[in-house]
Amino acid sequence: MSKLTAQDKFLDLSDYGRPLGKWFANLLKNTRFTPIHVTLLFGISGLLAIFFILNHQFYIAGFFIVLKSIIDAADGELARLKNTPSYVGRYLDSIFDIILNFMFFMAICYVSKTTIWWTILAFFGLQLQGTLYNYYYVILRNKSVGGDTTSKIFEYKTPKALPGETQKSVAILFVIYTVVYGTFDKIIHFLDQDAYKVKSFPNWFMTLLSIYGLGFQLLLIAIMLPMNLIEYIVPFFIIYTLFIFVLIGIRKTIFKT
Repeated sequence: MSKLTAQDKFLDLSDYGRPLGKWFANLLKNTRFTPIHVTLLFGISGLLAIFFILNHQFYIAGFFIVLKSIIDAADGELARLKNTPSYVGRYLDSIFDIILNFMFFMAICYVSKTTIWWTILAFFGLQLQGTLYNYYYVILRNKSVGGDTTSKIFEYKTPKALPGETQKSVAILFVIYTVVYGTFDKIIHFLDQDAYKVKSFPNWFMTLLSIYGLGFQLLLIAIMLPMNLIEYIVPFFIIYTLFIFVLIGIRKTIFKT
């Protein structure tokens, strides 16, 4: 099942790995591999990318960053193919993402001349960017008839476990998820509190917004590394964060509640 209805689908620049992700998921459809196994696999790919960054092998690091994005698309696809939606998988995926994002930036900081405080600021900006994208995207998904429902606009309480997962696992991962993402969610919600009241977002706006999707963010890093632009990655993402106010301004000005 698609996350969006046909009329709400848009060109998602951050989702370039989806076709290969679908292909990989179809290979695993009739195997014992679960979406959780695929999530663990993209975590391994991310760790390999970090290893090669630390060893100044930037072309290979870029390859594993892109591979991570492709595999990241496969776990959700496999869950849909096997009809096994899971809050455990949803939270574990997001927790792995933020840990790997932090480690990517720390590795870049280690092999470049960037200070740790600028690096932390860039990481914070990266997460704010992704949170804005997810905020609007989840609003759109929740308003789409028959769309995905495992993601919520406001994550205030522990959801009820779905078949095949335990309530304890869901509760533990929910707490971790809210701790690591809570601050970013609150900031974005404060900046645009009424976005959830909008009936829908046009496709062109969602495509523009998708430059803040994690896949596109990581693609930029994967491109900049082999181009010997590692010294510019941190300052780029700090400046890139300022575009948040442009996107929110467009939403408030054109798509009013």
